[in-house]
Amino acid sequence: MKEKLLSLYHQHKLISFCALGIIVLIPAGFIIKGRSAQTRYLTATVTKGSITATVQATGTINPLTTVPVGSFVSGTVQYIFADFNTRVHAGQVLAQLDPTLYEAQVTTAEGNLDNAKANLNNLLATVNVMKADVQKYQADLDYQKANADRTNQLYQQGVFSKDQYQLQQSTLGQSQATLVAGEAQVQQTLAQVEEARAQVESMQGQLEQAETNLKYTTILSPLDGTVIARNIDVGQSVAASLQAPNVFTIAQDLTRMQVYASTDESDTGNIHVGADCTFQVDAFPTQQFHGRISAVRLNAYTVQNVVTYNTIIDFDNPDEKLLPSETAYVTIPTGHADSAIRIPNAALTYTPSLTNAQLQALYKQYSIPAAATSTHLAGWQVVWKYGPQQTPIPVAVRVGITDYVNTQCLEGSLQENDVLITAEQSSTQKRSTAPGLGAQRPGGGR
Repeated sequence: MKEKLLSLYHQHKLISFCALGIIVLIPAGFIIKGRSAQTRYLTATVTKGSITATVQATGTINPLTTVPVGSFVSGTVQYIFADFNTRVHAGQVLAQLDPTLYEAQVTTAEGNLDNAKANLNNLLATVNVMKADVQKYQADLDYQKANADRTNQLYQQGVFSKDQYQLQQSTLGQSQATLVAGEAQVQQTLAQVEEARAQVESMQGQLEQAETNLKYTTILSPLDGTVIARNIDVGQSVAASLQAPNVFTIAQDLTRMQVYASTDESDTGNIHVGADCTFQVDAFPTQQFHGRISAVRLNAYTVQNVVTYNTIIDFDNPDEKLLPSETAYVTIPTGHADSAIRIPNAALTYTPSLTNAQLQALYKQYSIPAAATSTHLAGWQVVWKYGPQQTPIPVAVRVGITDYVNTQCLEGSLQENDVLITAEQSSTQKRSTAPGLGAQRPGGGR
């Protein structure tokens, strides 16, 4: 009897324990079922293939050499011999300013030069006359010296009186003074001759300047090329007071041109001189043009704290179909990989709507390194696989280059055809997907 009662007690205890377990499990089941019913995951499939990283930039098409042609002198435009799109050669006349004023200046300068030369010639003739007089004064002095010696001897012999001797000495002194005065006049006139020579040179310079100004009234092309801008009209006054005004702009060669592409400072480390690139223009939206990077200019531009550099791209334009100042949309390849494991970019931005504690528990459970969950050091990030129980599973991956649609997987336990979660949708939320990527059902289907 006692054993029967003990058996009934154990059976009752077992039934009570099972009932308690059912009571506990039923709410948990409802919670799991409720979350599964409320959350719908949007997925994308890991693929394998080639991937090319690029830098996108906008630029302007420019000729290799553009020369502004200015006017060195002021005047009124009298004739124009070149217009927009005119092919010109070096030395060809482009325009003519009214030369009347500058012709008058040349005439005046020629007259001043003639006067200066005449004055110089007169002074030279005067110097020659004075030099002849000086020679005469020298001869007279020599005679007076000889005569003074004879007079002195005769005075010593008592033949001449003292008055005669003193008169001869006075005459000798006068001859010496006349010679000195004549020589001084020659030196003074020679100084005037040097001044006259300088005046002639000055007048010659003024004439050359006037002739140069007259020559500048005819505006010539400095090189072979095409006129791409004309900034003057007949009858217009051109003022060249402080700087030469730009009257024409000539592009040297439109068959070889350049694109000045504004590239962000963060991209300059991946841009290499000599690399091939492509670009498009609005005028030919279906065509792709090719060029080669020739330089990344060091002169930076800063606009609202955004720093950009001009990347110069050379290209051939044999048909001259591309025109100066057209906008170019440039694509610069910066990396390429074949047979790469490609992660859809939308998967790199997804994080489940869990609490931080739940996320940390999952990271710990699946051995996700801290570098992948915080600062993305060395390219490490976390993506979420669609688990067999329809639950997200974190996977640490180290990424490489990207083409803005897919990103290369360098390290991590991802295989081709793995299904990654890109977004989630609850029953109280509208469906949300990453821009440019449609929603996919589990398994990668649309």
